[in-house]
Amino acid sequence: MNEALTLFVSAFVTLFVVIDPPGCVPIFSSLTAGTSKGHRRAMALRSFWIALAVLLAFALGGQPFLNALGISLAAFKVAGGLMVFLIAIDMVFEKRTERRENRAEEVLASATSPEEDISVFPMAIPMLAGPGAIAAMMLLTARAHSALELAAVLGALVAVMVLTLLSLLAAGPIMAVMGAKFEGALTRLLGVVLAALAAQFVIDGVKQSFGL
Repeated sequence: MNEALTLFVSAFVTLFVVIDPPGCVPIFSSLTAGTSKGHRRAMALRSFWIALAVLLAFALGGQPFLNALGISLAAFKVAGGLMVFLIAIDMVFEKRTERRENRAEEVLASATSPEEDISVFPMAIPMLAGPGAIAAMMLLTARAHSALELAAVLGALVAVMVLTLLSLLAAGPIMAVMGAKFEGALTRLLGVVLAALAAQFVIDGVKQSFGL
């Protein structure tokens, strides 16, 4: 039970930082600006379900996929850890937020109507279920050595995704309270935490490779 609880906390923190619900709020708000309340609600719900389905698919089928490609779990831990570390660096220097905003601007520029469907792209993929989130899910499920621990990881995913959905549904009020400076400070703080978690993934992969 203690191991499952520890894994739940680790998975929750990792996924919360990688998916970054607070960082998705201003992007979602800008993408749905000028649309009806019903449309914003539909986009939030659809983004939630699509991203959750993608991440669950990789969580449950990721290891067989790696085995089919002849990739060891240790190698994936190192590669995935390095990828997550790069995301952390981008968060600390606010490059990730800048790229997300640029992507949102590109989508808005190409929109043909004010209520265009943005649920699949860019909200669900890659903003919620991006490469970092997919890699994190596969790394976390690889750490689960029992059904209870796997349930803890999946529970953490659902919890983070529900928080993300609630954030998107309340994007308007949140944007009124959360200024740009607060968001930037929070993003940098979470980036430092994510860098430490990424380093642990790499250390675990190296240890497993050399049987340490």
